[in-house]
Amino acid sequence: MAVKTCIPVVPSVDLEKSLRLWHDGLGFTETWWEAHRDGVLVGAGIRKGPMMFMLNLRAGTADRPEDYEGVRFYWNPDDLYALRERLLGLGYAVSEVEERDYGQTEFFLTDDDGFEHCFGVPSSQTGQKT
Repeated sequence: MAVKTCIPVVPSVDLEKSLRLWHDGLGFTETWWEAHRDGVLVGAGIRKGPMMFMLNLRAGTADRPEDYEGVRFYWNPDDLYALRERLLGLGYAVSEVEERDYGQTEFFLTDDDGFEHCFGVPSSQTGQKT
């Protein structure tokens, strides 16, 4: 028996706020599952093409431990610069675009839950030297 898919579960302190990044910023427009408790959204399954994630309300305290690293995401967008401008336009604090010595051109964003999102493409796709 082989594993066919994996759906990462991403905990959030404020699910409605987190969905803004996922929907408006990253283009996950299809919701295939939602769960509500006492009128509050506590879980959502989202999809964009073959990518699927489940976002849920984080259990425990809303405070993030100082040494917590949590989930990290590495995204490979069609147009690195256009996505960065889109996220800036939505009010997200994103880093400058940098060419890395390992051949990727990237920028970063840390979301409201403290998760790091790296957006990168091979430097050869940007016309930069690798």
